Amino acid sequence: MKRLSGWDALLLYSETPNVHQHTLKVAVVDTSDFEGEPGFDTFRQVLRRRLCGLEPLRYQLVDIPLHLHPPTWLEEAEIDLDYHVHRVEVPAPGGRRELDQVIGEIASTPLDRRRPLWEMYFAEGLANHRVAVIGKIHHALADGVASANLMARGMEWPDSIQEEGELNAAHTLPSKAELLREAGRSHLNHLANLPRVVRDGATGMYRLQRRTRERLRDPKFAPHSGPPPTFINHRLSPQRTFASATLSLAEVKETSKHLDVTINDMVLATAACGVRELLLRYDGCANQPLIAEVPAATDTSPDRISGNALSSMLVSLPVHFGDPLERVRLTGAATRIAKENQKLLGPNTIAHWLDYVPPIAEQATFRWLSRRRAPNQLINVIVSSVAGPRHRGRIAGAVVDEIYSVGPVAAGVGLNMTVWSYADQLNISVLSDDQTLKDTHEATDAMIHAFTDIRSAAGFPPPLTEVATAMPQATALG
Repeated sequence: MKRLSGWDALLLYSETPNVHQHTLKVAVVDTSDFEGEPGFDTFRQVLRRRLCGLEPLRYQLVDIPLHLHPPTWLEEAEIDLDYHVHRVEVPAPGGRRELDQVIGEIASTPLDRRRPLWEMYFAEGLANHRVAVIGKIHHALADGVASANLMARGMEWPDSIQEEGELNAAHTLPSKAELLREAGRSHLNHLANLPRVVRDGATGMYRLQRRTRERLRDPKFAPHSGPPPTFINHRLSPQRTFASATLSLAEVKETSKHLDVTINDMVLATAACGVRELLLRYDGCANQPLIAEVPAATDTSPDRISGNALSSMLVSLPVHFGDPLERVRLTGAATRIAKENQKLLGPNTIAHWLDYVPPIAEQATFRWLSRRRAPNQLINVIVSSVAGPRHRGRIAGAVVDEIYSVGPVAAGVGLNMTVWSYADQLNISVLSDDQTLKDTHEATDAMIHAFTDIRSAAGFPPPLTEVATAMPQATALG
């Protein structure tokens, strides 16, 4: 048995009928060099052999009697590949837009908690001998770093030995008495740690509040009173839409170096510029800074393949400035403030606090939030950036051309923009609901326009380099 962390439990309990909490991982594979027949049955056989090295895919939730404790993981559950692995057809002509549509449909249904919390889809019908492998994994099972490591384990890499073999026999469910004893031990450990958690949390809050008072209020940055209302922030529908796009990683690095900012700062500045374009189109104005939630990993070990080791930064996005370079500068300054705030509070403080939140309180709170028509009171948009593999991997000898990843949207927040680097690509994924945008590719178009503007303002002439290893771009209709 494996206990859920406070973050794991939060991501489990924050799921409601219209706010799903699964993440998506998409690998686009060139089957030209596939070993054998590049079909669904072969993929299933490869996955079956690899499951022994992908332990989290055998985790299954087990409820504690009387809900006296958050659920726990049964670590070696029975796996029914007929249930977990599906075959889907991408409509003709099999381009990026058609694949994105299929991914949105897959994202629209929650995972069944009576089963291990994942599904995988083998998408056929793509142009140029490509297929896509679409993984749907509950966020309670793995965060961005853990998911990246888990995906890497399922692929082949130069000079690496792939773990294959038969699965161990499935474990039987523990008795109610065993579950209650384990819950009791967990509660005792939490009680023993409570004085330290209270002391460290109080110290962190004091440091943070003192530093906040020392900073002069600057109208260039979002106020502490909360985010402004926007078209992005509303009660979500259950239906999801997805869009993707690709930038040249070399050009992003070149531009970041020229402007003396990090790649993460460049991602956030590009998101700010892109959101500004959408605000002007849908709201008719962009006159106040927005607040972005930026997840940050507190454990980046390459060996971690499950769980959530997270902290969350709130970063002011300067969408109210028209000058692209000024937005880059202000985004970098806002990110430094957010990182300082995180350090002052303590990167693990929130995770420690979450261990003490009663499950019934979490469930009631998120059900209420998901039903409210009022906008989110903390954030406007979610922006994530994850460093993926630097070299191309393979699946059964076939080259993985592209990798995309996106996390869930949140109650009252209809836009998640996730950027994942892979080999020579910086891959953009946008998840939304079907009420926020007329066409979700408007968001990826806006991101491409934003980076083009930043790069041009920095003195690099257009056009952007087309990334030959990625599918052609799909632009918004109309």
